[in-house]
Amino acid sequence: MTSKRTRNWILALLFLGWSLGNLDRYIMNYAVLAITEDLNLSSSSTGILLSSFFAGYALMQMPGGWLADRFGPRKVLLSAVVIWSIFTGLTAVAWSLTSMIIIRFLFGIGEGGFQPASSKILSLTFPKAERARAMSVILSSSGIISLFIPLAAAGMLETIGWRTMFVIFGLAGVVIAVLYWFFIKIPNHPLEDEIVKTTIPTTTMNPQQNKGMFKALLKTPIIWNLLVAYFSIYAVNWGLSAWLPTYLVKSRGLDLVSVGWAQTIPAVTTIVGIFISGYVIDKLPKGKERLLGSVSCACIGVLLYLMFTASSVSAFIAYQTTVNLFIAFVVTLLPAIVLKQLPTSVTGTAMGIANTGGQLAGFITPMAIGFMVDAFNGSFDAAFWMLIAFSVVCIGALMTMNDKKGELFKQNEEEVYS
Repeated sequence: MTSKRTRNWILALLFLGWSLGNLDRYIMNYAVLAITEDLNLSSSSTGILLSSFFAGYALMQMPGGWLADRFGPRKVLLSAVVIWSIFTGLTAVAWSLTSMIIIRFLFGIGEGGFQPASSKILSLTFPKAERARAMSVILSSSGIISLFIPLAAAGMLETIGWRTMFVIFGLAGVVIAVLYWFFIKIPNHPLEDEIVKTTIPTTTMNPQQNKGMFKALLKTPIIWNLLVAYFSIYAVNWGLSAWLPTYLVKSRGLDLVSVGWAQTIPAVTTIVGIFISGYVIDKLPKGKERLLGSVSCACIGVLLYLMFTASSVSAFIAYQTTVNLFIAFVVTLLPAIVLKQLPTSVTGTAMGIANTGGQLAGFITPMAIGFMVDAFNGSFDAAFWMLIAFSVVCIGALMTMNDKKGELFKQNEEEVYS
């Protein structure tokens, strides 16, 4: 079994990688204000640009998860960091909308394998009772980055410009890849609780015979519930993240520095919410997480309505701060379900399938909002109603989720490792 010290070291390195990935993604939501001006883009074109990363990211989720299960998560992890760092740096040389879309799409392809590979590493190094908390540490990188990004982006964009900024972030990725090469080692065998028994057949778990793994997982009902839930909650998450800076500037009259300060409070809430969520999920009785997740989605829908109808910026930020708590819980809950309810041997593939829904939402939602804003003469009201509808869909996906692992996992127990 991996020692606690080694587990914590691996967790720290994965946190560092997730932080850089979130940095590279979130910074575009602020840089796009300068890019839009430089490239003379409409709201629709801006939406397409914001979505282009997620097209590649979503496309790579399933292959990335399968590759992590088939060839090992360390190789996929290293490849992902190197490729995304190259295209982060190349963002600086984009000269048109088309070139920017291609670079961001390839950036998404590069980063696409990182999430399922790192989830696979977590399942191989942490016992089940600690996986939700470990995942919450990694997911907290999103909140921490969103805390610093608004002010950092405003400062960097006004001093060194967006092109130099992306070069710096690309070089940071190279440094992280070197750290992974030297310090992330994967144990030869999974943890004891996975070695003893599993309900998935050995024919799909044997590395030489795992071609049917992907097909078998797609026959499992819980995977489809997870895919829909991922899509719905990330439609809300990425819709807000991608367009809030533009919304606050154009609809609420704030300047970029004021936006940065305004977003620090919701960012702190996200960090706290993710850490608390990981602890709570590990303590919840089986089945109760679905109910609590559904209640959270209902609260998200109500708070989204209050946000766009708020009479002042301070009220808007107050509602956003609260909604971030509930989004943090659902975003932490979904990968925890994968890590806790599915065998370690398929977590890479399963996470890739489920997270495809989330990244498709990242592709579709920012682009759809851009077209809606143009169609409604600059109004974001229709976009908010769309996000409210997605919160309702997420409730349905969670409430109809079967706690059992599906027919694939009902077969006779067999040994995975001899």
